[in-house]
Amino acid sequence: MLMFYRKYWRTAFDIALIALTVYLIMLAFSFLYSIAAPIFLSLLIFAVIEPLARLLHRLGLKKSIASALSILLFSAIVLGIFFGAGYIMVREANSIAHKLPQYQAILQEQLAQGSTWLKDKTSALPPDTVDKIQDYIDALTRWGQKVAEGFLLKAAGYLNSVSTFMFNFVLGVILAYFLSIEIADWKRIASSKTPRTFKKAFVFLRENVFSGIVGYLKAQMKLISITFIVIFVSLLALGVDNALTISAIAAVFDVLPLLGVGTVFVPWIAYLLVVGDYNLAIWLGILFLVIVAARQILEPLITGDTLGVSAFTMLAFMVISLSLFGVAGVILSPVLVILVKALYDQGYFRRWITPPKDEYDVELAEKG
Repeated sequence: MLMFYRKYWRTAFDIALIALTVYLIMLAFSFLYSIAAPIFLSLLIFAVIEPLARLLHRLGLKKSIASALSILLFSAIVLGIFFGAGYIMVREANSIAHKLPQYQAILQEQLAQGSTWLKDKTSALPPDTVDKIQDYIDALTRWGQKVAEGFLLKAAGYLNSVSTFMFNFVLGVILAYFLSIEIADWKRIASSKTPRTFKKAFVFLRENVFSGIVGYLKAQMKLISITFIVIFVSLLALGVDNALTISAIAAVFDVLPLLGVGTVFVPWIAYLLVVGDYNLAIWLGILFLVIVAARQILEPLITGDTLGVSAFTMLAFMVISLSLFGVAGVILSPVLVILVKALYDQGYFRRWITPPKDEYDVELAEKG
């Protein structure tokens, strides 16, 4: 054991130092996000409005007027989408939540009929076996109803409580407007006052991390939009109630690696088969297969290798970051994952981490 520590202590120390640095960055960002969320929101708003503001400025408008027009257009679009879609989704989510007991009763009735048929066909079983199975099924359906109802009501509650969002949004818009006006001064100050080391770090992040994340986000937005539109139009054609809310929930799950729209469609189709609505179940099954097939075909074409990080690695790091740092951890985790991969690809880890002696072949160590 002593030989093990002698051989690996330096390697373990280097890795622990890098892990501590990552943890401190996440901790600092989560603290800053908790006290300055409108500032981070303003940076996002600025990135959206600045291209139009620059275009209007080049066409002859003063920068302050160009920024104001860009901000007004952005605010009108966002608020229109937020209040319009939010109102419909709140109403539909509440409707689904209130109908869940009715759906549960239908499901229990079908399961009771199936249990009666099973009891008639399985006379060899002990008399109370099927009754116990029925009790377990009832408990399971009640648990499922409670979870689904709580999720929908909580989602509707989040949509209803817009005060925090509105406060941060208004502050973010104001900050983005002033940043758009003063961006030339901030760039000049950053260029003259930033140390050379930090400039190199920023260039590295811009070329190896930010560009990849921006491309990835654009690609994912395209895929999610396609998924949402296909599901929404299909559900409207099938005459399904609450199509907007279901499509939005499916699109949210479509963002998550390894889960996808199957998180919504598979339980839904199973329920329809149990209650005997075979026609809708078949159409939803076809829709689900079409979405999955389209995603598999379109994802390589649209996304490509923008990140180069496996879905499992990204999702695992996001889960850990969410548990440790909350929403701020989820926001920053993709940046850090791509940064770690870029540092590895550029050979920085080979310089920073001392490998244990006589544990790797020379060629393998050189390849990293």
